[in-house]
Amino acid sequence: MSNPNTPITDTSVNLNKNATWLDEITFTTEGLIPAIAQDKQTGEILMMAWMNRESLQLTAQTKTAVYFSRSRGKLWHKGETSGHTQIVHDIHLDCDADVIVLSVTQIGDIACHTGRKSCFYRKLDLTSPTPSWETVAPVIKDPNEIYGTTASKTTNAIMATENSNVDNSTKTAATIEASTVLQQLDAVLAERKQADAKSSYVASLYAKGINKILEKVGEEAVETIIAAKDLAFASNTTEAVVNTDSDLAAEHPALTDDLIYEIADVWFHTIVTLAWFNIRSDRVLVELARRFGLSGIEEKNSRTQ
Repeated sequence: MSNPNTPITDTSVNLNKNATWLDEITFTTEGLIPAIAQDKQTGEILMMAWMNRESLQLTAQTKTAVYFSRSRGKLWHKGETSGHTQIVHDIHLDCDADVIVLSVTQIGDIACHTGRKSCFYRKLDLTSPTPSWETVAPVIKDPNEIYGTTASKTTNAIMATENSNVDNSTKTAATIEASTVLQQLDAVLAERKQADAKSSYVASLYAKGINKILEKVGEEAVETIIAAKDLAFASNTTEAVVNTDSDLAAEHPALTDDLIYEIADVWFHTIVTLAWFNIRSDRVLVELARRFGLSGIEEKNSRTQ
């Protein structure tokens, strides 16, 4: 079994393009299928998320749940941030071949980002003349303890690697003051140095060492190049500079978002690199501020000398 905390962007898992069993599945027009995670022992429904062909194949190969985030257009390995991985024992397909049920063992006994066992913790009270939703499941662990004191504001917003079936990343990002993101992130990354490697993605990077962190910087940089080339090709700007009046975000929203996400991943992993050496990220801002007003050519020549 692969390491549950290893990002699914790693190339260590080779996809079998001849997996004919996938051809029997009826995916949506977007290439997705709803996947329900069910506790193997109790039968309790834990969560619902989406899978595409690749995430389903990775789930079958790694025996751990890998889903597809519609908001980011990316795969996400359940537990990559929280450590609450789902070990997959069986995969069931319904009669119409358009719904997947996973029989899982939930590591940490918490599947929901709210710190509860199940995402379905609200029940409609039908005994009242006016039905209303009531919370019927307790919080097992404070989300701030799972993701860090400020990680619920920072890590989820920046990485958004672990979406529930409700998109919380957009809500979270809206609550953060942009001017304090780096300060909060520095605090989270420092805290992760004391965390168990199985408890978070960053802690697992620290455990693997600087070479793994730099490898991730390289991977994300390559993905950024690909995303930028895709946007350039779609907007016919491979040669000419983008016109200032051009609104690429409106013309190509999905490709624009993809480029932003990839650059955010690069920034994040470079900041992890700084944190490895106990260097605050605001020192980069200070350096950029120093260069303001300087000729780029002169600044480069001064470094050479």
